[in-house]
Formats: sequence, structure tokens, C-alpha cells
Amino acid sequence: MQRILVVVRRIIKTLVLTVLAVVVGVLGLSKMGIEVLPHPYSEKVHASVEYLTEHYHKAKEFVSSKLEGAGGEGGEEAHHEPHKLVVTSPKVMDVTLTERYVCQIHSQRHIEVRALESGYLESIAVREGQTVKKGDLMFKVLPVLYQAKLDAELAEAQLAQLEFNYTKKLSESKVVAPTEVSLLQAKYNKAKAKADLAKAELNFTDVRAPFDGIADKQLHQLGSLVNEGDILTTLSDNSLMWVYFNVPEKRYLEYMAEVGQNKESPNIELELANHTKFSHPGKIGAIEAKFNPETGNIAFRADFPNPEGLLRHGQTGTILMSRVMHNAVVIPQRATFENLAKQYVYVVGEDEVVRQRGITVQHELEDIYVLDEGIVDPKEKIVVEGIRQVRDGDKVEYEFRQPEEILAHAKHKAE
Repeated sequence: MQRILVVVRRIIKTLVLTVLAVVVGVLGLSKMGIEVLPHPYSEKVHASVEYLTEHYHKAKEFVSSKLEGAGGEGGEEAHHEPHKLVVTSPKVMDVTLTERYVCQIHSQRHIEVRALESGYLESIAVREGQTVKKGDLMFKVLPVLYQAKLDAELAEAQLAQLEFNYTKKLSESKVVAPTEVSLLQAKYNKAKAKADLAKAELNFTDVRAPFDGIADKQLHQLGSLVNEGDILTTLSDNSLMWVYFNVPEKRYLEYMAEVGQNKESPNIELELANHTKFSHPGKIGAIEAKFNPETGNIAFRADFPNPEGLLRHGQTGTILMSRVMHNAVVIPQRATFENLAKQYVYVVGEDEVVRQRGITVQHELEDIYVLDEGIVDPKEKIVVEGIRQVRDGDKVEYEFRQPEEILAHAKHKAE
């Protein structure tokens, strides 16, 4: 601003001097008897000169006062006054570091319910989205052939049993030899085993729930012909949800180091698609065995209880993994500036001279930076307001404010 005022002042002064030089030249020639302008105009010039002479000093004083009011004391060069800045100190405090990872939500158990035998779909005992208990009948395939086979095998077993019982009574009366009783007993056992097999095959036409869960979409309608192995629906156990997310190798190594040092486990939260947090916290349940060579990430699994059944298989969300960093050195983001892709702060020395110093940002939070240790001492003073008004080596005046006060109003990014 001061430089602009100096330039304006010089332009006005130059214009005034130019006009005066022309007028004085005309008057000088006039006094020597040389009339440059016609007589009527010459008289007007003389009158104008007298008027300008009378008001020149007033105009000069007026312009100077206006310029001085806007830019300080006059002179050929603007007077450089010390800058009045706001400074503070870095603060050592505990900060919560939160990392966000896109995730996929899966049921603890999610299976395909298939037909065990071929046949016509005789009945469907569940609705789509219905909750079922373990052992509940879900589907029944038409068992005509299996029922007939079971009836035949049961008849054979019954006949063999009658022969065995009759022969056994005869043996007790010593009419038949004991060996004949043994043969008929073996025949009866064989017939009974074949009947049990036929019953088991018949049971294959009843499709029952292997665990408590929620039935999904029905892929076949009543009366459809299904083959052995056809998928009828899917069943999801949503009592516990497995949430998968990919973690970079660096964060994986940090996590394993924390686990090895028996540090407190990170806080695991789940943010849903509508940006609300799931009401139950989670915990790390498993880490996959290998990294993805294309992305350099490894899959983590967080386990979340789901008693209300809000979470469903296939949902998406965001994992919030938070941990506390103790005794971190933090500064407001607005106390920094960037030059050639590097971050700097202005440090005010005991001689009240500011010096530019490069910093290394270890973590970036919403409105503060966590610095590497040893770069800026917590006892030093850094410029937090007026960064654009100073240069390296400037002597400044400043107002010191406590870091607690600055951080309480630090919702500003770096200048």
C-alpha cells in the first residue's frame, strides 16, 4: 500500500511541475516581449497563473494531508513501520488420529441353499426376507419316486422281520437249526438298512435351514422343475457382521508394532452410507495372509455385533480407525505457508526478527498439523496471523496469544 501511495504522489508532483514549467516559460517569453499566444489568450494565461500561484500551496497541503492520512508520513520513500503480528507457540498435547477406509459389509455366514435331489418344487415354506430358525423347512421337492422306493423297502424289511421272528420261535422248539435263524436275521438287517437308505433319500427332498438367518430372493417358483444342485435361495446369518477394508502397508506395519508393544487397541467405528455412525463399536477380527501386489494393500476384517439387524450382507460404508497419539507437537494450519511444495513457518527470535523455517508434517488433521519432533521447539514463537505481511529477516512487533486460545479458533486452513 505504501509503495502505491509513493507512486501516486510522484505522478501528481510530476504533472504539477510540468504545468508550472510550461506556464513559467510562456510568462518569461511574454516579459521579453515575445508573445507566444494571441493577446486575448495571453491575458487569460496571466490571470490563470496568478490564480494557480495563489492556490498552489493550499492544494499541495491538501494532497499531502490526504496521502499522509492514507499511507503515513510523506517523503520520497514510504516509511517502513514494524509489523504488528499475532504469534503463538506450538502446543504439546494428545491428539486423536482417525483414518478412513472404504469397506464392504458381509454376513458372518452367507450360503447358497441348493436342491439336494431333482424333481418338481412341491412347496415353498418361506417368504423372501423372512427370518428362519435352524431346522425350519424351507422348500420341498415332489417325492413321488422316493416315497415309492421307501414303501417298497419298508415292505421288504417287514417281510424279513416276520420270517426271522417265525424261524426264531421254531428254533426255540428245536424244529430248525440255529444257523437258519442267523441267516434270516442277516436278511432282516439288510432289508432294514435299505429301508433306512430310502428314507434318507426321501429326506433329501426336504430343504431345511442349517442355521438361524434371513432368506433372500427365491430363484425358483412353485411347480418349477429343479435339478440336483440348483440354487433355490441364499441364507444370511446377520447376528455378527464381517466388515472388510484395505489398509496400506505402512499403516499395517504401524498397527503390528502397536500390537507388539501391547498398546491400546484402536477404536473401530462404522460410518454408514447416510453419514451416520453405527451404534455398536467393532474390533479387528482378522488380517488376510497376503498383500495385494497391484495396490500394496492388505485386507483387514472388523467384526460388528448386529443385534437390531440394521446391517445386511452387501452393504457399503466407511471404517473409522482412531488412535490416540500422546505428547504430539501441533500447530494451527494457518500458521504455515507453502513454497516450492514445501511447508514453512515464521519463527520469531529473541531479537524480534522473523526467520523462515521448513517443517515436516507428520499428520494432517482438520485444522492443525502434527509435526515431527525437534523441528520447532514448543517454547519458540511462531507467526499465526499476518504471515503475508512479513519477509524472512524482518524485525516485527507482535502480540502473543496462548496456544489454547489460538487452537480454539483454528478452523482455518493455511494462508
